[in-house]
Amino acid sequence: MDPLSILLRDDSRLPSRWRARPRSFAALMTLYESNHRRLQALVGDLESLSGERHSHVAGDCELVLRVGERSAFTTDVELTYAFDVVDGRQESRRTAPDMQLRIYHDAQVCEAVAWAPTHGHTVLRGWRHYVQKGLDQRWARNVMLNKWLEYCLERGHSLR
Repeated sequence: MDPLSILLRDDSRLPSRWRARPRSFAALMTLYESNHRRLQALVGDLESLSGERHSHVAGDCELVLRVGERSAFTTDVELTYAFDVVDGRQESRRTAPDMQLRIYHDAQVCEAVAWAPTHGHTVLRGWRHYVQKGLDQRWARNVMLNKWLEYCLERGHSLR
């Protein structure tokens, strides 16, 4: 693996553009930069994304990326896991966490703008209950995205 790929997979080695107070707007923008780097490591060229991509890794759920709206400067995508659930005798296909992302190509940042309106997992439901409006919601969504992208890369997922 070349040195640039290693840096893109572990953005903690990259210098931050500025120092910021934790949970501040400036720090949130730094988190968006990190999301962009990690998504780029997972997907490749973010400006040419189209259609739907899938990643299958042994021992993990299927990772699915669907491209939505595109403009000259942004691309909206959905990133989620798809998995089979057996409930009694019935099997169904479910997705979670259904994260809606907006990639800002000119600024090279990626924001998690929304996620599933409800969660089946009690810990996630409880966490969302305590998160307040505005900046706190953005922090919660984007920290989750950042950690999830890191996890997906560590598991060996690729959506190239």
